[in-house]
Amino acid sequence: MSHMKAEPDKASKPHHQAYASAGTIHPRSVRGLFRNLKWWAMGVLLAVWHLSPFLRWDRGPGAPDQAILIDLPGRRAYFFFIEIWPQEVYYLTGLLLFAAIALFFMSALAGRLWCGFLCWQTVYTDVFVQIERLVIGERNARIALDKQKWGGAKLAKKVIVHGLWLAVSAACGIGFTLYFDNAVELLPQILSGQASFAIYGAIAVVGGGCYVMAGLAREQVCIYMCPYARFQSAMFDEHSAIISYEAWRGEKRGPAKVGDDFSSRGHCVDCNICVQSCPTGIDIRNGNQLACIGCGLCIDACNTVMDRYGLPHGLITYDSVSNQQARERGEKHPKIKLLRARTLVYVAILSVIGGVMLYALGTRKTLDVNVLHERSPLYVELSSGDVRNGYTYKVLNMVRQDRDLTLTVSGIDGAQIELVGENGTGPTAKLHASGDMVGTFRVYVTAPRASVPDAKTSFDFILTDAAAGVTVRSSTVFAAPGE
Repeated sequence: MSHMKAEPDKASKPHHQAYASAGTIHPRSVRGLFRNLKWWAMGVLLAVWHLSPFLRWDRGPGAPDQAILIDLPGRRAYFFFIEIWPQEVYYLTGLLLFAAIALFFMSALAGRLWCGFLCWQTVYTDVFVQIERLVIGERNARIALDKQKWGGAKLAKKVIVHGLWLAVSAACGIGFTLYFDNAVELLPQILSGQASFAIYGAIAVVGGGCYVMAGLAREQVCIYMCPYARFQSAMFDEHSAIISYEAWRGEKRGPAKVGDDFSSRGHCVDCNICVQSCPTGIDIRNGNQLACIGCGLCIDACNTVMDRYGLPHGLITYDSVSNQQARERGEKHPKIKLLRARTLVYVAILSVIGGVMLYALGTRKTLDVNVLHERSPLYVELSSGDVRNGYTYKVLNMVRQDRDLTLTVSGIDGAQIELVGENGTGPTAKLHASGDMVGTFRVYVTAPRASVPDAKTSFDFILTDAAAGVTVRSSTVFAAPGE
């Protein structure tokens, strides 16, 4: 099957191919509300991305003071006053679930707001397009350069553009690595060539991905690679605000001159500026499409044309289908219906997830244990007739202060505890747990034969911090010969 050549700079027509190769899309520069919103979103997001690793948060002596840090060697994640341990990865699961539902909620209310303004693919693609504009010129100049034969001038401009793209991509990669080590110390090491191979490898992978995705693939990522584009329309209803063309007002379209009478014709002058300004190259007049990322630049472009002809704004609008239908019926000021079944369900789910996570954070343990029964041998019969089991007992002290703890056994009469490396055996054992550390202890439990008649007897280790009033119970089994 031959591939149809797409014309990115002309009005696109609906087709049914799974993929159509396309030339480079060079969006036209526009001014207006949505362009300004994109500038603000880009500035804020890039500032947060690159400056957040330099925020400081005092956690006390010996603790990292970077506010946001993923400490892989130390197996910790820090977010201001929150410290996450490996076994608390469920917080990440909850956060991802909350973010997914929030995205659905945002889509139900405001369409593809994420895609148009907040997605990193959109942000960096926009940065790269602006670099092209500054180096080469506006849309027509960029198209002309692409058609021009290779020569010194074209090569120089392309080298400058791609060099700046690589610089921005490297900055993106560096920003990523700064979240995994002390940014204040790591950044000078990176710039001076003293960082580790792993750091430069991470920069190359992340930066290379940024260069390929935002510089070379661009809109192809949104159209063909992004899974969100495939199902986002299922989250819309007639009250969702989306980018759309008011065909009832614009048709029948056709060329016009300034000063022409529009009373008996459509307001669309078929200038194609809406297509030329679209970063994915679609024609919004063909209806809602998968490739529309909801950036609103076509609205700014169309409003500029409407001003030129003295026509009201909103031929291309950011509104709901129900409101468009209301205006077509002659209603002047329809309102978006925010409270409806779909959005209320999303709010309820978000409230539940958020409430559960806040409760979990508010009641999270500061002391936890892991118990591992020795497998070889499962038990040892002593000359006295008693039975002994061995355990690896790990204490997770999740506070910065050291703890003096008491370990006891519940569920086996007459059980004795022996802590390897310490003298003496008795019904209790004393443990010392260093602050913000995992302490590993080897513990022997000895029980009279009469107290463990079965092959497996369930019992509990009880760890107590009397000073803090904290008690942790952990269930395990005691192996014996059985009767």
